[in-house]
Amino acid sequence: MIEKFSAHDSPLWRDRADFIINAPLPEPGRFEQLWTRKVSDDEFEVCCIPFFLYDVALGDTVKTVARGGRQYVLERVLRTSGRYVFRAFFERTQYRFRDATVEALESRGAQVEWSSPSLLAVDVEAASAQSIADLLHGLEEQQQLVYESGRSA
Repeated sequence: MIEKFSAHDSPLWRDRADFIINAPLPEPGRFEQLWTRKVSDDEFEVCCIPFFLYDVALGDTVKTVARGGRQYVLERVLRTSGRYVFRAFFERTQYRFRDATVEALESRGAQVEWSSPSLLAVDVEAASAQSIADLLHGLEEQQQLVYESGRSA
């Protein structure tokens, strides 16, 4: 099986990061490589906004295990940071809304990372999460993007 890895070109907390771990995605053979800060031999602080993972956020402390020939594979979240992740997807015809969307998000205290020209990951502190969700919902209703929460429940 050919493995595929999604990488972070510009992790938000690059200056804190000193390690990259692999996080398995639901599709067989797919991983997201997360920039992290090593806390102990098997614990790491997430230093990027997950593009594809659910229930993992910037600043969370995660535990890794050896699995499938890899030494540092995400197993679970040990401590949550209390931060929220949202993702916005832009079809090519919606690209003209990207800059205004980022400006609106940042003006409300959110931080962003681009995965591709179409996929934007959004980080926000808990106090501003509802405001960001409302903004993204409104933009989706105006057909400027499609969004989702980074939480599975």
